[in-house]
Amino acid sequence: MASTDQSPALEILVSFYYYYYYYFASITVRTPEELSIWTGPPFANGQPGVKLEKVSCVNAKFSDDGSRLMVTKSNSVISIYDCKSAKEIRSFEVPNVTSAILSPCGTFLQTFQKPSTPQEKNVMLWKTENGDPVYQHSQKNLTKTTWPAIQFSSNEATACRMATNEVQFFDTRDFSKGIIDRLRVPGVSAIELSSAPGSHVAAYVPESKGIPACVQIFPSGNASQSQAVARRSFFRCSTTQLKWNHGSTGLLVLVQSDVDKTNQSYYGESKLFYLTIDGKHEGLVPLSKEGPVHDAQWSYSGLEFAVVYGFMPAKATLFDKKCNPLLELGTGPYNTIRWNPKGKFLCLAGFGNLPGDMVFWDYADKKQLAATKAEWSVTSEWSPDGRYFMTATTAPRLQVDNGYVIYLTKKTFLTYLIFSLFFLRIKIFHYNGSLYFKKMFDKLFQADWKPEPADKFGDITELIKSLNLGKVEDKKPSGPGPKSSQASNKLSSTNPPAQKPAAYRPPHAKNAAAVQAELLGIGESSPAGSMSKNALRNKKKREKQKEKKAASDASS
Repeated sequence: MASTDQSPALEILVSFYYYYYYYFASITVRTPEELSIWTGPPFANGQPGVKLEKVSCVNAKFSDDGSRLMVTKSNSVISIYDCKSAKEIRSFEVPNVTSAILSPCGTFLQTFQKPSTPQEKNVMLWKTENGDPVYQHSQKNLTKTTWPAIQFSSNEATACRMATNEVQFFDTRDFSKGIIDRLRVPGVSAIELSSAPGSHVAAYVPESKGIPACVQIFPSGNASQSQAVARRSFFRCSTTQLKWNHGSTGLLVLVQSDVDKTNQSYYGESKLFYLTIDGKHEGLVPLSKEGPVHDAQWSYSGLEFAVVYGFMPAKATLFDKKCNPLLELGTGPYNTIRWNPKGKFLCLAGFGNLPGDMVFWDYADKKQLAATKAEWSVTSEWSPDGRYFMTATTAPRLQVDNGYVIYLTKKTFLTYLIFSLFFLRIKIFHYNGSLYFKKMFDKLFQADWKPEPADKFGDITELIKSLNLGKVEDKKPSGPGPKSSQASNKLSSTNPPAQKPAAYRPPHAKNAAAVQAELLGIGESSPAGSMSKNALRNKKKREKQKEKKAASDASS
């Protein structure tokens, strides 16, 4: 990362190298029915360039690897763009399409159409390369737990879908084979395939007839013969979130109940469980403060996770993969965690119905970098290289990323509505919390980074070291003699010592001085030649009075 105490010339050189040879990320900005793609920071002349001109659309989404961009148009046409060339490579016409998503590598397009009959096969899987349909099945409803219907691992080597009382697996190289394996899980209502790699699948079975709800982990290979490697049962569960780490070794289970039987929270009750595939941990995460779990996020390394929890002001704690507390991040009005892709920095924030406080932490050095605000932010995310943090205030939306509805009073809702209508904007911050860029919009619906692999970007300090530019200003002339002393005198004369800070003056004193200077034309910064006629006349009178007083004192 570029240090904040570098010389301007070094900053320019690093930015030049980073922009032209090193950085390829972009930002999608969607206004009503139009989409543009900006070049990522650092911006030339302080303003972003445009990679893709305005495209009429109602929705847009990148593939997870950033190779493809899906654009949904108002006439049920879905266009696929190649992100390197920014050109359209394929177009699909899907009548009555309700939702669409790309597979992680952009190989497949999955669409959901509103069914006209119960037997209609309304979920389609298309090959983006040639536009051919490769698989289809029927699905009645579209919910958060049932979409996407077919889940892929990050490398698209594994694919599965949830069906009645079972999990079905496919051969991603040839979907024409149909279902190649089945995992029997009676009563399953939600699944989550581990991403990198797709070695395991987690299945959630809700509470039924006095039998507690449970989450089980199964190996995805040879699924029909698989036995659960980890299991956790619990009561009082309305919804659940399943979060795998990178490496597929640990699973966080956030359990939410609509009713809190202790009557401590109007929003219900929540608990956080942690399960490992080796079965060494299958219990609650040890949280030291009572109250709801607002957010829980794995770091990109998969070796630690952060949790924001408890009644406001909420508390934030970092845990290792053995569920041991690593670092306490303090308390505050927070409900959001965002990890830097490099795992070095993280941001704690309070968005939604909170005032927008943000705190930036250096996890590697275990210190807080800065605190700032981004009021009324709806979306927030780090850039792929981890140098910048972007927040966006988009069109009014009363739902946060974890799916829970934000309950607002009438007064707060009206304030939110008015603010969103007139203060839609994008803000980009440096990793240390300083504001880098801000832009206002009349209407803004979406602002996202283009995904890129984190290992694509190295550490900027390595570049500085390789160029031997880290301590240019610390070099001194070597060798004794008059030349070196003359050089040092010359340097000291051209770089005078910093002036001492001025003494503190209270506001009323500053105001009094300003009024006096305005009325009488005198003051600390007013030259004698710029005095008005009245001021000069008054000054002469005072001088004469002083002379008369001095003469009278001398005669006496």
